[in-house]
Amino acid sequence: MTPHAKGVLITATGGLALSFDIPLLKLGGGDAWSILLVRSAGGLLAGLLLWQLARWLTGRPIALLPGRSAPLVAALYGAAAIFFVLAVQHTIAANIVFIIAFTSMFAALMSWALFGERPARSTLLTMAVMVVAVIIIVGDGLQTGSVFGDLFALCAAILLAAAITLARASRQDMGFAPLVGGLLPLAVAGLVLGLQGRPAELDAPFFIVINGMVMLPVAFWCLATGPKYITAPEVGMFYLLETVLAPIWVWLIFAEAPTPAVLTGGTLLIGALLAHSIWQIVQARRQLRCRGNAAPCT
Repeated sequence: MTPHAKGVLITATGGLALSFDIPLLKLGGGDAWSILLVRSAGGLLAGLLLWQLARWLTGRPIALLPGRSAPLVAALYGAAAIFFVLAVQHTIAANIVFIIAFTSMFAALMSWALFGERPARSTLLTMAVMVVAVIIIVGDGLQTGSVFGDLFALCAAILLAAAITLARASRQDMGFAPLVGGLLPLAVAGLVLGLQGRPAELDAPFFIVINGMVMLPVAFWCLATGPKYITAPEVGMFYLLETVLAPIWVWLIFAEAPTPAVLTGGTLLIGALLAHSIWQIVQARRQLRCRGNAAPCT
């Protein structure tokens, strides 16, 4: 198997695993704080086990949170998890994944504003189309009564983008930051349930535990490992698997069909992201060919 094929297989596995996040949350049932408590505890435990395993396999110390900005990055991931679970409780799966797909574009805007990294024209054009798509989706939420869920998803996307931007600026390996960030939702959920004087109540805890301890760690590890073998634009395409597949799984299991407006906005968003990813892949391969040629590439 070639390194490129290996990268495609690993990254596709990550995208597929991530697509089961929302269906597993819905199968687990229960209120948002109970889900957050069990999901975060499972993810944190899995993260610590993976950290110890990595230290044992490599024989060297590995920092859970490297650098001064790492605690903030972890906190942003944790806050994003809170808003994500709240979104799952208040709107349909299609709305969530379509809005979360805007994360990469938010990150590009933040990098531009904070570090002067001006996006390419193709990225700016893609952003314009995606803004229209998100307006359609959120506008439909005003009519269907799911506007709070849509806004929760939007907050999650912004927080994820901030975490990604800061992690990239630090130039540190933040692979464990999302899992350590589970401390925040774990603490918040524990506090809320404690104030309410009740334990975590889930219809099927098994699904939440599997989600937190298996599916999410596998998804994040695979998606973080993919760039070692394939280009970043190619990795980005496999993130689209969640955007496409999660609403399908939820529709098949729960008969939760997206509205026509959401389908319209989602089609626009996926089309824009797909076209942008393909363009980036073409450009990246062209640059690689140019580096391999003695003559300058124009």
